[in-house]
Order: sequence, then C-alpha cells, then structure tokens
Amino acid sequence: MNTTISTSEWQIMRVIWTLGEATSNQIIRILCAETDWQPSTVKTLITRLIKKGIISHNDAARDRIYTATITEKVAMVDTLSTTLHEMCAMCVGDALVNALAETPLSQTDISHLQALLVQKSKTAPATIACNCIPKGWEACQYDREKK
Repeated sequence: MNTTISTSEWQIMRVIWTLGEATSNQIIRILCAETDWQPSTVKTLITRLIKKGIISHNDAARDRIYTATITEKVAMVDTLSTTLHEMCAMCVGDALVNALAETPLSQTDISHLQALLVQKSKTAPATIACNCIPKGWEACQYDREKK
C-alpha cells in the first residue's frame, strides 16, 4: 500500500473519515461546493486512492460506498514522519517550532507535548548533525547561516 496522500487526496479522505463512509455523489456534492473542482476531478482522485489501497468500496456497480482502509491518525503520522525524515536533521527542530507556533493546540495537546519534551530532554544530544550529505563534505547552508 502506498500511503502517500496528495493535497487534493487529503480533501477526499477528510470527507470519508468524517462521514465514516461515503458515496461518490456525497463526496462530489461536498467538495464541489467547497472547491472549483468538476465531478470528474473528484472521481479521478477517488480512483487514485483506490489504486493506492487507501480507500476501498463495496462491490455495488452503482452507488458504491467508499471507506478508508487506514485511520486518519495513521495517515497523519505517516505523512508527518515522512516529511520530517526528508528534511535536514539539523533543521527539523526549528521547523517544528515554527509549525507549532502557527498551529492551534488544545490544552491537552500542549500538556502532552510538554511531557514528551521533558522526557526527550533527558537523553537529547546538545546538537543534531546535518545529514544532507555524507560526512567530510562542506556543512549544509543552514549550518553555515547559524555560524
């Protein structure tokens, strides 16, 4: 299964996750009211998600009902983890700080983050090395900017 979800596919998935299951007509009605998409665009995105194994449907030829094969939480964690692993390890902390500054969080979310950070601080290294290129090469741009 390919769990990579494009920005447009996320919109389809959010409808399915919210409703629990949905027909293509329901998805089309909701998304065409919120976007400038044509019904054919929505159908194409649904087909892509089926091919990726992210959604499935019943065998009805008409009025197929689509359901997610992965939970929203799993998709979110996979997407975020993949994105963070693609970044320079040295830059991830700053990126997270900036993202958190712009993200609405509940009191519970903040408490969980604080507890996690306290725990991580016990074993965290003083610095994180750049992993953009093999050791021995010139430091990455981010490292040069910090000096």
